[in-house]
Amino acid sequence: MTDHDTPAAASASSSITLASQADPAAPGAPANLRRRGVLGATGALLAGGLLPLWLPDALALDKALPDTEQGAQRGGALDAVVHPEPPTLAFFINTATPGRTVVSKIFDGLLDYGPDLKPRPQLAESVEVSPDGLSVRLRLRRNVSWHDGKPFTAADVKYSAEEIWPKYAPTARRVFQHLRKVEAPDSHTVVLTLAKPTPVILNALDVVAAPVLPKHLYAGTDVPNNPYNNKPVGTGPFVFREWVRGQHIALERFDKYWAPGLPYLDRITFKIIPDVAGRAAALETGAVQYGERNPVTFADADRLARSPKLVVSTGGYNGFAGWLWLIPNLRDPILGNLKVRQALLHAIDRDALTRTVWGGYAAPATGPVSSLLKTFYTKDTQQYPYDKKKAEALLDEAGFPRKPDGWRFKLNHDYIPFGDDYRRTGEFVRQSLRAIGIDVTLRGQDLAAWTKNVFSDYNFQLVSSWGINWQDPQIGVEQHYWSKAEAKGTPWQNASGYASAEADRLLEAAQVERDPARRVELYRQFQGVAQRDLALLNLFEFRWFGVWDKRLRNVTDTFDHSQNNFARVWLATK
Repeated sequence: MTDHDTPAAASASSSITLASQADPAAPGAPANLRRRGVLGATGALLAGGLLPLWLPDALALDKALPDTEQGAQRGGALDAVVHPEPPTLAFFINTATPGRTVVSKIFDGLLDYGPDLKPRPQLAESVEVSPDGLSVRLRLRRNVSWHDGKPFTAADVKYSAEEIWPKYAPTARRVFQHLRKVEAPDSHTVVLTLAKPTPVILNALDVVAAPVLPKHLYAGTDVPNNPYNNKPVGTGPFVFREWVRGQHIALERFDKYWAPGLPYLDRITFKIIPDVAGRAAALETGAVQYGERNPVTFADADRLARSPKLVVSTGGYNGFAGWLWLIPNLRDPILGNLKVRQALLHAIDRDALTRTVWGGYAAPATGPVSSLLKTFYTKDTQQYPYDKKKAEALLDEAGFPRKPDGWRFKLNHDYIPFGDDYRRTGEFVRQSLRAIGIDVTLRGQDLAAWTKNVFSDYNFQLVSSWGINWQDPQIGVEQHYWSKAEAKGTPWQNASGYASAEADRLLEAAQVERDPARRVELYRQFQGVAQRDLALLNLFEFRWFGVWDKRLRNVTDTFDHSQNNFARVWLATK
């Protein structure tokens, strides 16, 4: 990761300029790779919404391609791996990363974000925020069509903003909570009227945070059960062709994509390879040419990095600052006890966990905000260092002494079924807790069952899960701690049942605070409350890596590997 992990809020300048910047040297990245032009914007703008934001004309950007991209080769089929298999492609309801990886090639967002976390135009060519922060005007791109040939218009955005964002989309439901009116004065203009300023909006207009669906296919339907959820029709560079469960998801080039000449690739096939050794073999033999978000074991990553045919790189994850935690069900009489939760953290040697299980591709967490999100991060929070004696003493104080058989109580631990690394993390946690007298049963489930148990039925005691900070804590952290974010049946929304008046006050103040410095301070205070109350037991921060064929170009020109639309990715023949 690089200093570009700092969000745009770090800037204090008030200028808005168009810049062309060289790509930082990422491990294994082609030295001659260059970024396309991006918009330079201010912290007051992005964090405070104080000034108009005008994104550059998209056609001008498309014509001013970097030298290496002017020589891009068109055509070719890319075989990629997605793991685990997405439970659904209804990304506007379930934002799980495997589905996001696929659907981001099918749909475009209003905006995209570059490696520097600054906005880039997609369906919206420009965005203007009124001086009082209560009006956001989106000027939409012309000559865009849905994959079924219907034109994309302001009606699609208006429908999505009124029906999809407040009712289904987890991030949009929080970000646009103060949205009071949506107007479409013409077919390519949308005006959002807010009851209160919402500074985070300009950091949350991407394809998943603010999804735009085709009105003609969704209006008047049972949205959660719409047949197009799993055969999606989008506006993005690739068209959905088929999903053979357990085998692959196939996409093809959209010949009428709004950007002339793009995408470069003819096809992308996401292969479903559950076995991690199988994924490593597929990458090594060339059966697949791309895998993102730690597709192989760390030992295999080190080995594959020595291959003359492959790239192993942490580039392209600047906005994907992820961390892993344990979710204690606070409704449970055992885990609702704060001293028990404190004991659990003291019992886990997080340095050893990151070193042995995660191969050094992780770092112990100090709270819910990643140290990679430098503007908002603070390490000045209550910590729970590895201390078995302290953990045992806390359990005694909590009223759970060891019984004659040596056990204090039993717990079920359901690890997130995203692969062997997560299973081994569960095993590490189980061993750690058994050492202090907690009889832990480790349970593996498929993703659909795990998701239902945790987020719909609240049928769990302790689970492991992970999430992303994104560019701003309001986008990726708030949902796990804000009492009003709890939404039974919606994945990754405050499953613990945490409700704190103090945490709510800080989070709600940050939602409308337009002074960037004050907003940062509110989030730093919140981190202190979060680490005191332990609604989540934060274990470590990820250092993600991807593996891909060295012939693949422009892979890391993104804020989030898992969300790159691949319009500008191309495959060299040599």
